[in-house]
Amino acid sequence: MSWKSRGDVYSKSSVSKKWTLFLCLGCFCVGLLFTNRMWTIPEAKEISRVHGIEGEMLKLVSESCDLKPREVMRKPKDILGEVSKTHDAIQTLDKTISNLEMELAAARAVQESILNGSPVSQDLKVTDPIGKRKYLMVVGINTAFSSRKRRDSVRATWMPQGEKRKRLEEEKGIIIRFVIGHSATSGGILDKAIEAEDKKHGDFMRLEHVEGYLELSAKTKIYFATAVSLWDADFYIKVDDDVHVNIATLGATLVHHRSKPRVYIGCMKSGPVLSQKGVRYHEPEYWKFGEEGNKYFRHATGQLYAISKDLATYISINQHVLHKYANEDVSLGAWFIGLDILHIDDRRLCCGTPPDCEWKAQAGNVCVASFDWSCSGICKSAERIKDVHQRCGEGDNAVWSAVF
Repeated sequence: MSWKSRGDVYSKSSVSKKWTLFLCLGCFCVGLLFTNRMWTIPEAKEISRVHGIEGEMLKLVSESCDLKPREVMRKPKDILGEVSKTHDAIQTLDKTISNLEMELAAARAVQESILNGSPVSQDLKVTDPIGKRKYLMVVGINTAFSSRKRRDSVRATWMPQGEKRKRLEEEKGIIIRFVIGHSATSGGILDKAIEAEDKKHGDFMRLEHVEGYLELSAKTKIYFATAVSLWDADFYIKVDDDVHVNIATLGATLVHHRSKPRVYIGCMKSGPVLSQKGVRYHEPEYWKFGEEGNKYFRHATGQLYAISKDLATYISINQHVLHKYANEDVSLGAWFIGLDILHIDDRRLCCGTPPDCEWKAQAGNVCVASFDWSCSGICKSAERIKDVHQRCGEGDNAVWSAVF
C-alpha cells in the first residue's frame, strides 16, 4: 500500500474519534438537563403526606391483626336495628301515601258531585274529624232493637261506663259505641226505646239505616262510612254484642300494625258456599262462586274484625257501588278481594269460651275476643258473659296501665 493510501485512512479515523467525543459530551449534557427537570426534590408537605398515608396503612394493618373487638366497628345488632328502622319508616310512608290517596279520592268525588249538580253525600261532606283529635280505634258494637239484655251485659263487663268511658276516649284514644239504625216505622216505639236508652247511657251511634237481619251488609257499609267521618282513628272495629272483648289486649294487638297501610285483621276463614234454600247462611248468589260445593275466598269471621283507616275511607267513598252479599263478613271480604291489602289472620280474635280462653289466659296468652262457634257468639250471652269476663278477662286495670 502507498503512503497516500495510509494517510487517507488515518485522517478518516481521526475525524471519527473527534465526532465521537463531541457526541458523548452532548449526550451527557442533555441527560444532565433532563435529570434535573424530572428528578425534582419533593416538597415538605408532600413528604409529610406520604408519611401520613403510610402511618394510616400501618394503623389499619395493626387493627386488623388485633383480635380484640373495637367499639368503632359496627355490630350486627346495630345494622339489624338500622334495617328495622328503615323498614318501619317505609311502611309509615306507604301508609301516609295510602291515606292521602283516599282523601284525594274523596275530594274528587265531592268535586264531581258539585260539577254534575248532584247532591253531595253527607259522608263526603264531613272532612274534619271531631275536635281534630287522633284516636287509636273506634269499636262499633253491632246490636238490634231486641238486644237490650245483651247490651246491659256488655256494659256490666268489658265496656266502661260513665266517666270511665270518657276517660278511655281522652286518655287512651278508644271510642266504643253500640251501632244501630232505625226501625221501618221511623219514630215508632222501637226508636223511642233506643232514644231513651241512649239518653241514659250516651253510648249509641245511630245510622241512617233501616234495621233488618238481611240488611247487615248494608249496615256494615254505613257503619264504616259514618265512623270514619266522625272520628279520625287508626283502626275501625266491628264486633257483635254477644262477644266478650278484652279492650287493652285488642289495642295492644292493633298497635303492632299501626304503621302498615291497608290492614284487614281477623280470624280468616273460607267456609262453604251454601246453595240450599232455607238453611242458615244461605247464599242466593252461590252461582258466582263457581261449581256447587265450592268455598268462599278468605275473609274474616264476622264476630270481630278490624280495618285500617284507609280501608274504611275506601268503603265510604265507594259505598254506593260495593256489592252486598247475604252475609256481611263475606261482603267485606269481597270489597277487599281485588285490592292490594294485608290480610292478618290472628286466632286470638276468635278464642272459645271457658275453658279455652281461661287456659290461654293462665298461660299468659290473653285472648282478644271469646265466643262459641256453635252459636256464632256466646251462647245465652246475657246470662253467661259475666262468667266469661271473670274467667277470661284481662283485669279491670289492664286498659288503664296499657301504653298504646
